[in-house]
Amino acid sequence: MKKLNIDIETYSSVSLIKSGVYKYAESEDFTVLLFAYAVDDGEVHVIDLVKGENIPPEIMKALEDDTVLKWAFNAQFERVCLSRMLGVRLNPTSWRCTMVWSGYMGLPLSLEGVGAVLGLEEQKLKTGKDLIRYFCVPCAPTKINGGRTRNEYYHDEDKWQQFKDYNKRDVDVEMAIGQKLSKFPVPDFIWEEYVLDQTINDRGIQIDSVFVQQAIELDKYHRMELMEELQTLTELDNPNSVIQLSQWLQTKGIEVDSLDKKAVQNLIQTIEDTTVKRVLTIRQQLSKSSIKKYQAMQQVACRDNRCRGMFQFLGANRTGRFAGRLVQLQNLPKNHMSDLKEARELVKKGNREAVHLLYDNPSKVLSELIRTAFIPKGLFYVADFSAIEARVIAWLAKEKWRKALFKQGGDIYCMSASQMFGVPVEKHGVNSELRQKGKIAELACGYGGSVGALTAMGALEMGLKEEELQPLVHAWRGSNPNIVNLWWSVDRCVKETVKERTTTKTHGIVFSYQSGMLFITLPSGRKLTYIKPRIGENRFGGESVTYEGVGETKKWERIESYGPKFVENIVQAIARDILVYAMLNLKDYDIVAHVHDEVIIESECASINEICRIMSQVPPWAEGLILDADGYTCEFYQKD
Repeated sequence: MKKLNIDIETYSSVSLIKSGVYKYAESEDFTVLLFAYAVDDGEVHVIDLVKGENIPPEIMKALEDDTVLKWAFNAQFERVCLSRMLGVRLNPTSWRCTMVWSGYMGLPLSLEGVGAVLGLEEQKLKTGKDLIRYFCVPCAPTKINGGRTRNEYYHDEDKWQQFKDYNKRDVDVEMAIGQKLSKFPVPDFIWEEYVLDQTINDRGIQIDSVFVQQAIELDKYHRMELMEELQTLTELDNPNSVIQLSQWLQTKGIEVDSLDKKAVQNLIQTIEDTTVKRVLTIRQQLSKSSIKKYQAMQQVACRDNRCRGMFQFLGANRTGRFAGRLVQLQNLPKNHMSDLKEARELVKKGNREAVHLLYDNPSKVLSELIRTAFIPKGLFYVADFSAIEARVIAWLAKEKWRKALFKQGGDIYCMSASQMFGVPVEKHGVNSELRQKGKIAELACGYGGSVGALTAMGALEMGLKEEELQPLVHAWRGSNPNIVNLWWSVDRCVKETVKERTTTKTHGIVFSYQSGMLFITLPSGRKLTYIKPRIGENRFGGESVTYEGVGETKKWERIESYGPKFVENIVQAIARDILVYAMLNLKDYDIVAHVHDEVIIESECASINEICRIMSQVPPWAEGLILDADGYTCEFYQKD
């Protein structure tokens, strides 16, 4: 036996969507109901475990045999659940994931979606969701069902047979995907990265459960007080209602089209009536949803207070970056408080009076403290790359003045701001307030962005004038001719490859076409895949490239792209590869999380200088790239 395809059906009273598979499988009532498998692409067998059937001994042995490759769609689910069933941690080294294969090929990350796009004869049964809802999650007690809270197989034998058919079909579809993609195997080095990802997900990151509970309690009481004050000021039954509050504002002579975050902020800045200003300020505080992060931590944390399964490998289709899941570490608010530790201690002790006395806005305090809910055994060692995308694009484009700046240890955002405003800019010195504007211009203009991109990134809110934006775009492009050349060289290569079905190269990037797919091979050897590319016409009447993928609507659709956008994909993909290279070099450390270009390590005796040295090592495929990493230690997670 060399290969085992597996699909299981399970029951747990814990929500898989809200809590993730680790806590789901930890539930006291967790049960594996059905176990479907096929050996070496042979016939699919379904073992009905709840009816007393047993998994054959040779299959049980294969589950723990690292020489047998176990395949499943979203293999993390099967591996974690079967680990719980067997009472041992199944090593991810011998597991392979068809969903990862799909992601690598630019396909949807759902079994149903992949089957549809590939046009498989065997499709996932659409009755599956109803059957899962019936057998796999608790049901509401009613008079009709006799007050039961769970449906067993004997409550509907016909449905149970359908469920077994559904279980079998999933293995058939998984194997059909494998056969369809067999010409495009996932490279071994990607599976090594996947094993590292699974190890980090298995390890998890610890939360301070006492602090989290107290934060939730403080928010509850603070919201109650705000609502009482709001009712007193407005005399409304439900002042949190948009309709009621809009009508109340009308009585004050204020007409509003919206009460969203931006509209409320604008009103607060323009209105002089102190009562109205206070009402809107309270609404602003009540609209903060940061408390949901604390609630998510509670929902996800396992019995040992560690949150697991928060990273999805190749979750971002077009770049292969990791996607955040569950608590979503990728979008935590930054902390700017100088007394962060003291504020955290007050919240943890449940000292609501002191929090209200010392801080005008407890909601904002709780928002800034979210990161601090994560705590290490020992210390956190946090290290991140400095301006990684700016360094990668400078290296790819061979923009010499930028490479010289990085070699000297300069700050690209300060230099950009200095060029834009014609004054010296230092990160923590003269004109330091302009650095953020330089950063916005770098991020907006680096991938072909113009006035619209600058505006979208908040250039006007940061003090730039509308008439300044276009000259700044011209100035940025004028000082970065090699980057501009990179955009259009990539644009030409993509178009030629799609039109002529040929292979082209530029700047160390290879573009090829095969079986209705555009492949972009990165310096690391990893490929980006674009499904069914073709030449179309953009809204300006010019030539553009379109391909099929998951768009902004989260649906499978045709997406339009062009040179600078492909460059963005390429640069972010290379930055991702550099992060993974660093994490593989750091695998002897306990990595508990990673966010964009940052690695978080838990240790009782490490060296932050050594960690940064390892992170700064340039991959052999990126000769000439100048990397720099900086880091710090902390007793709870925070931004330095």
